[in-house]
Amino acid sequence: MATPAPAQPAGVKQYDAATLFKNVGVVPAGFSRDGSKALVAMDASGVYNLYAIPVAGGEPQRLTTSNESQVGVGYFPTDDRVIYSQDGGGNELSHLYVLDGPNARDITPGDKTKATFLRFSSDGAWFWALTNERDPKAFDVYRYSAKDYKRELVFTNKDAWDAADVSRDGRWLALKKVKNNADSDLYLADLKQHGAPKLITAHKGDIQHEAFGFAPSGKTLWYSSDGNGEFTQAWSYDLATGKARAEITAEWDVALVAFSETGRYRVSSTNEDARTVLRVVDTTTGKDVALPALPSADITGVMFSRDDSRMGFVLTSDRTPRDLWVVDLAGGAPRQLTHALNPAVDPDDLVDSQVVRYPSFDGLQIPAILFRPKDASPGHKVPAVVLVHGGPGGQSRRGYSGMTQHLVNHGYAVLAVNNRGSSGYGKKFFHMDDRKHGEIDLKDVVAARPYLAGLDWVDGSRVAIMGGSYGGYMVGAALAFAPDAFDAGIDIFGVMNWVRTLKSIPPWWTSFRDSLYAEMGDPATDEPRLQRISPLFHAQQIKKPLLVVQGKNDPRVLQVESDEIVAAVKKNGVPVEYIVFDDEGHGFRKQKNTIAAQEAYLKFLDTHLRR
Repeated sequence: MATPAPAQPAGVKQYDAATLFKNVGVVPAGFSRDGSKALVAMDASGVYNLYAIPVAGGEPQRLTTSNESQVGVGYFPTDDRVIYSQDGGGNELSHLYVLDGPNARDITPGDKTKATFLRFSSDGAWFWALTNERDPKAFDVYRYSAKDYKRELVFTNKDAWDAADVSRDGRWLALKKVKNNADSDLYLADLKQHGAPKLITAHKGDIQHEAFGFAPSGKTLWYSSDGNGEFTQAWSYDLATGKARAEITAEWDVALVAFSETGRYRVSSTNEDARTVLRVVDTTTGKDVALPALPSADITGVMFSRDDSRMGFVLTSDRTPRDLWVVDLAGGAPRQLTHALNPAVDPDDLVDSQVVRYPSFDGLQIPAILFRPKDASPGHKVPAVVLVHGGPGGQSRRGYSGMTQHLVNHGYAVLAVNNRGSSGYGKKFFHMDDRKHGEIDLKDVVAARPYLAGLDWVDGSRVAIMGGSYGGYMVGAALAFAPDAFDAGIDIFGVMNWVRTLKSIPPWWTSFRDSLYAEMGDPATDEPRLQRISPLFHAQQIKKPLLVVQGKNDPRVLQVESDEIVAAVKKNGVPVEYIVFDDEGHGFRKQKNTIAAQEAYLKFLDTHLRR
């Protein structure tokens, strides 16, 4: 192999994983009743806990001290109680808790229960939540008293539909019925009349519909539809007249529509070539609200105080993690409330990404996100990693990734590919890989290598493949079905046996199952093809080094998947490394585990690409 690339050039510091990952993850959840505090989940302790941040400035106040990661839902509308969500070690059986001062109360108990918060009523006297305690496959809707948490069942979900939102007066419930991965419908249930849900998106052919939510006025339901072209548009449905109309159209997917508490401000975003472009409109004037003009940065997570005087938002870029900002809408400069990046890291040592496209085997242009190390040049060619996103149907996007920046900082080019079947590029592109997984999409990934080799600063003789979840499957598929395409592979929580995985779908995924079967295949009828595309059944063909990472509590990709592929590849005499995290599920939630895994990735790549 070629001589290893040198360390970063003078003036650029190289960081170990512990330093680069000692950032503070920030997930905002809303303002307090009086707008003086912002509720956020932060992992300053190594695990996500809840904090209250004074909007006027000052140190965050820690509210919880859990060893399990928590996600804030929000403050109660009438006082400083907090509602939040927490599961057990990544098992995805999330419960809802109410924090009242120092005391936390589980309001959705049950060893097998999974619960999700919907919303508070307009007066704050009630809130609605979903739980699957009656039937693991279906989420019923309960109305809870905000005073004493007594509850009543308001909708029995006998058909295991997806409950999307409740109107703030508690009358209307929006439901989604999935037909397949290209077709879904929306229904309205009248929770006062208790009649059968009413279909509101009657159509012919395959059209996808997703509910954004009810407007605060309770007069309209906003939703997305891809029925008028390649990309999703935002529509409104008038509850009184039953009329629907297109509201927001673009040459990209409209990904979000939401409203402030009073309904004065409407927020929408579009997914434009792996970037989030956000717009805030003052509905009283029809004019856009001025947002900070920051290059190469995305604004997401917009939230408003209850009186609409204040707006919070998350700002992130390739070189800066998510931070919470706030601005007074009457005027004034935005204020940064969190500083997520470890102060020991100079953002100038990190790199910005570039959106590129490369030709696949049939000439189709494949979108990708390219990261170039600062020391890379024709005189100092660097090894490369092809990174495959999760899904199926996910998307590699621009924005901060500690994993990617760490590899790039240590001299690896990273190409995050959006093979056909990825979202964000139109429905035709999205469905190109249906029932062709591990075949046509794999060819797109394999085509990334000659593209990288054609860059005059990449050493095309040293290229690895890496991915998580569905991306982990693509690692196994590449090593088994294109055994000479890459020099090493890193599989993180990846499916290795589609027959088993599709048969062991968690019960709370039932409403999603038909969609997944339409895309991947039904194990009851497609088992021969699913075996044909599953790396486990072809492990004897794997001859390149493999690192496998697995969470013991993963309910989606069971540990046996990783156990078996590791054992099978070892029989080939191929170098295999295996790491199991006992306190993780499908993904990392604890900072210490993220750091340990990242160190393992770099050591593995250095061993097999730089020798």
